[in-house]
Amino acid sequence: MPFVQVKGEILSFEEEGHGRKRRLIAHFTDGMGLIDLVWFQAGTIKWIKKNYLIGKPYIVFGRPGVFKDRINIPHPDIDPADSLQLGSMGLQPYYSTTERMKKGGLNSRSIERFTTTLMDKVTSVDTPETLPNNLIQHLNLIPLWQSLHDLHYPDSAEALRRATYRQKFEELFFIQLGILRYARLRQQQVFGHVFAHVGERFNTFYRDYLPFELTNAQKRVIREMRHDMGSGKQMNRLLQGDVGSGKTLVALMTMLIALDNGYQACLMAPTEILAEQHYATFREFLRDMPVRVELLTGSVKGKKRREPILEGTRSGEVHILIGTHAVLEDTVAFSRLGLVVIDEQHRFGVAQRARLWRKNEIPPHVLVMTATPIPRTLAMTLYGDLDVSVIDELPPGRKPIETRHFWEERNESLYHGIRTEIAKGRQVYVVYPLIKESEKMDMQDLENGYAELCQAFPDLRISKVHGQMKPAEKDAEMDRFVRGETQILVATTVIEVGVNVPNASVMVIQNAERFGLAQLHQLRGRVGRGADQSYCILVTKYQLSAETKKRIEVMCDTTDGFEIAEADLKFRGPGDLEGTQQSGLAFDLHIANLARDGQLVQLARDTANRILDDDPQQCKPEYASMWAHLRELNKSNVDWSNIS
Repeated sequence: MPFVQVKGEILSFEEEGHGRKRRLIAHFTDGMGLIDLVWFQAGTIKWIKKNYLIGKPYIVFGRPGVFKDRINIPHPDIDPADSLQLGSMGLQPYYSTTERMKKGGLNSRSIERFTTTLMDKVTSVDTPETLPNNLIQHLNLIPLWQSLHDLHYPDSAEALRRATYRQKFEELFFIQLGILRYARLRQQQVFGHVFAHVGERFNTFYRDYLPFELTNAQKRVIREMRHDMGSGKQMNRLLQGDVGSGKTLVALMTMLIALDNGYQACLMAPTEILAEQHYATFREFLRDMPVRVELLTGSVKGKKRREPILEGTRSGEVHILIGTHAVLEDTVAFSRLGLVVIDEQHRFGVAQRARLWRKNEIPPHVLVMTATPIPRTLAMTLYGDLDVSVIDELPPGRKPIETRHFWEERNESLYHGIRTEIAKGRQVYVVYPLIKESEKMDMQDLENGYAELCQAFPDLRISKVHGQMKPAEKDAEMDRFVRGETQILVATTVIEVGVNVPNASVMVIQNAERFGLAQLHQLRGRVGRGADQSYCILVTKYQLSAETKKRIEVMCDTTDGFEIAEADLKFRGPGDLEGTQQSGLAFDLHIANLARDGQLVQLARDTANRILDDDPQQCKPEYASMWAHLRELNKSNVDWSNIS
């Protein structure tokens, strides 16, 4: 619902609730109807009752909502009615403030007075242009000073649109210019091992050991990586692929190219379970091929760890080392490390990843993989310095997961479906958003759910996994489920990125309304690993917001991770997405929005590329002010060398 501005007066105050739930309600009227103005913090309540008078005319500004069939505005801005001064458009600027600022007398109207004074004193001479003149003319942009003025005090809707466009473009352009400038610098300065040919190991595997025909997408991605690794430049590539798309097989075949050229390869995974699973998968793929693969995790200790693994890695006898953070330790030395693959790279910090690069004089080629589909505009911005490969096909034989929506009261029907699948020899995940019951959130918790499932299925074996368990306990419970010793795994989202259990065919997500789209999709990807039909059951309450209903509909309508990621970006914005650094941008966007401004992101990127082509040495006088502004931004903004 949009913001509204209403002129009227307070009829009365009323207090409800106790403790944290205490709130103050002011009944406000414009002479035609009633709305409630609501405040929650105890300190705020005292201040409001002292400063706002019954019967005095006020201007109220805020975003209305509905609670118990009454329209209300939580924590509105309130100003005396005689203070209202509309601009030439009939609009009044609005500036967001906190409750603490309001208590100190700094609300939207106060900031507007400061802004007015500033605009009266500052001229275009005080605001030097940041973009080159030829670019401003080519894109028909208004000058910087005019855009700043018109954002606050436009004289028409068109003036506001053009001012907003100029500011959005500038913000996105300098982000892209910084990313692409760094990427070109790295390409010029960082040399890579030259993998000149595809040899015996790769060809033997492709001819005799490949478990199934590669999809066209997998073939295309391998060609892209072969080109990178033979170019003499360090490969720095992001491999995106939905859950089950065959990224692991692509990574293995890329490693075999490194081996054929006399180099070693390393795969780093975020958890021991995932590292062990990659190790088992590689051994299964390679079978009796003369390729030595070793696993190094924190639980591999003593002589077993020191002699065969560390010494073999140092001498070059270990061809592929798979591990967790343990591979970063100083005791781990490689003979010739040529390729590093990082799975779910957002789980590792920049400094941690850099320790792997420093294990060689010449940095190894880098392949980072993620099963979290990233919208195109976000990938261009978050991973703008990486070359991106996408596996957008599923291997043959995989059946799409069927997603259904259940209301939480339909347990009998749900339990019947679970028992039917288990009777076929299948296994089931049941995921909860909380570990223990919370007074603040009316939702079923894992402990209660586990007890209820034990009562509903007394003849079945049930595991329980959550983030507050000790790692050894968690791994043991997961291992029981992987081996088929338990039929149902009750868990929190710790299983979001993790094990491959082809026998698991049902994913039940309780309180699905509490999860974002990206997280729901990741959880759904835990099933559908085998050839059998798999199901994802989204269990929610009856009362859902319109946006939540749309999220559930999207999940039921499509299994395409990129469609879901785009929808999630639109619903929640870029700073709140789950997964690969999607939980926060490496920079602040003040006016542009990656969800709504996709075309502008592309224009900014194309423009930045064109300028870098025209002025690769950054020395042309017509671009001097632009390069100076970029340097100034980089003093306080992200260090582009930290994006990898």
